[in-house]
Amino acid sequence: MSDASKPAPGAGIGTLLMGGDYMHRMSALLTLVLLVLGFALASQSFFSVNNGLTILLQTSVIGLLGIGLTLVILTGGIDLSVGSVLALSGVISAMAVKAGVPVVPAMTLGVVAGAACGAFNGFVITKMRIPPFVATLGMMLIARGVALQLTGAAPISRLGEGFGVLGNGALFRMVEMQPNGFPKVIFPGIPYPAILLLITAVGVAYLLRRRQIGRHIYATGSNEEAARLSGVRVDRTKLYAYTMSGALAGLAGNVLMSRLVTAQPSEGVMYELDAIAAAVIGGASLSGGIGTISGTMIGAFIIGILRNGLNMAGVSAFIQQIVIGFVVIGAVWIDQVRNRQ
Repeated sequence: MSDASKPAPGAGIGTLLMGGDYMHRMSALLTLVLLVLGFALASQSFFSVNNGLTILLQTSVIGLLGIGLTLVILTGGIDLSVGSVLALSGVISAMAVKAGVPVVPAMTLGVVAGAACGAFNGFVITKMRIPPFVATLGMMLIARGVALQLTGAAPISRLGEGFGVLGNGALFRMVEMQPNGFPKVIFPGIPYPAILLLITAVGVAYLLRRRQIGRHIYATGSNEEAARLSGVRVDRTKLYAYTMSGALAGLAGNVLMSRLVTAQPSEGVMYELDAIAAAVIGGASLSGGIGTISGTMIGAFIIGILRNGLNMAGVSAFIQQIVIGFVVIGAVWIDQVRNRQ
């Protein structure tokens, strides 16, 4: 039987597991609604337009990283390097702009650098047979070290207005000049990072549901040996997942550095934990084979709204870390209970 005539490996598995994930996503969605209602009652400004835009901008970076982590987690792996890769990619984009490269090619170079880091992770995991935790921990240190070495641990500033368009621009923004000469925002528009997150989420969700590589990712995470015997190229599938995770980390780095209009080599610390939390809260199983992009988006907004609401309530960043830590532990515990059942 030719490869073309074989049934797609993992086609039934992916559908079954995504169906089993439905209740988890619904519980996460309910949690999101309760958080919104709770913070709205606690602060009248929570539902303001400016705060809504702030949540969108904060969630866009977590969401992009979370989508990449979801692909890796679905294969049964983990990627601890995305925060450092984010910083390295942003630094490379900024250095290219400083060297005279136009903004779009420079940012593309940053995404390519992120993809290269992800591909290296995939190579070490699949060819050298090093566990994902150790391999990506090593890349976390390598990428951070390279970013700090390239910049001398100093931020790269004066990147020009063009560099800030991606992170600070908005679609359909309406501004009116007042008689006093100052602009007045009539409609703030839809932030470009939010649009980018939506396009990425829809594209990756389509890939997982409708394309062969998506079915192979689910099959690899569900039962790697069975997938291999079914004709799935497991190593290539893992390499693809890690490369995508690195590329999306590079894209997130461009978004974050563009928002700041400054490349900070120290940015992205602990971002990998927020991304993992978003995926797990949204229903992704750390044992692999279970998870959806829609669930990860719900998880990303839970993390974003939780941080935003706690900030508005005056809760310190240290307490926020404690709260997020308990949320992650709770989500993983629910995942373990679900797996046992």
